[in-house]
Amino acid sequence: MPCVGLSKARAKGKASHLIGILLSFWVAVSPALYFHSGEREEKCIIEDIPSDTLITGSYKVQQWDMHEHRFLESAPGLGMFVTITTPTKELLLSKLYGPQGTFSFTSHLPGEHNICLQSNSTKLISFGGSKLEREEYFRLTSEETNNNILRWALAQTLILILVGVWQMKCLKDFFIAKKLV
Repeated sequence: MPCVGLSKARAKGKASHLIGILLSFWVAVSPALYFHSGEREEKCIIEDIPSDTLITGSYKVQQWDMHEHRFLESAPGLGMFVTITTPTKELLLSKLYGPQGTFSFTSHLPGEHNICLQSNSTKLISFGGSKLEREEYFRLTSEETNNNILRWALAQTLILILVGVWQMKCLKDFFIAKKLV
């Protein structure tokens, strides 16, 4: 699971020592983003960034072990491909990193920058057969529930039709027995 933390720092103008200390404190307490990603699945963060702003991102790829319910170290050769595009869709950064790393860039234009991360794994074996996403488990559960609902609706319809046919047969037999037909 890539753990990504993005922090912003102004690169424009000369700052006093006090502003530098406050900025360092703000960068240190900036929130991190955590998300689950599957094999070769790209996750993008759209961030509205002012011009001349230094962005630093840190990530760590870890594998979730379903049996032990904990994170394991990443498999050898597993890494993260980082792509960053500007608001004008210009490619700012495109680089392959290892299983843990830090990337940084400076925005030259204000606006929404796309920061995309993608695992470089092409084989399920590198994940040790475990699943990296809770989303996948939720999707499978939802699909199973939807299939059960569909089967139940079809069973109800079939039962309703069979009961209707049986009632018509019983009514026909009743009319014949009473000699009304």
